Amino acid sequence: MIPDDLDTIVGTLADRFAGERGALLPLLHAIQAEVGWVPDAAIPLVARALNLSRAEVHGVVTFYHDFRREPAGRHIVKLCLAEACKARGVGAIETALSDRLGLPIDETSEDGRVSFEAVYCLGLCATGPNALVNDKPVSRLDAHKIDRIVAQVSA
Repeated sequence: MIPDDLDTIVGTLADRFAGERGALLPLLHAIQAEVGWVPDAAIPLVARALNLSRAEVHGVVTFYHDFRREPAGRHIVKLCLAEACKARGVGAIETALSDRLGLPIDETSEDGRVSFEAVYCLGLCATGPNALVNDKPVSRLDAHKIDRIVAQVSA
């Protein structure tokens, strides 16, 4: 749900970065931290605040995968699908997690409980397959750790 005071939120956050060079990314991160996502309605507000075109702001929001354009679940499971994790068997982990969560990758449960997302490298290649669960890394994924993840996000 888009906050009723989105104009005020964006304006207040934009004031924090006023006059800074390269303010777009910090402002978008601040909006996402405050609202939980970057609503499309924020794009013209950000463009006006930073004297940029809507296309420039939209291009940045859609280019970087970390910017959410929809609300995420209360829990977020990000599974690394990069080459090193693939070589270490993430395909079977993806199938098991998807089955246990009842979600295909890159979806959020209808009740908003969990989002299951793909990422492409967490920088933990030596200990793969890896995931981030609510921003905490989980390495050397196996059946036991899948059980723990599912229990954690089901609580």
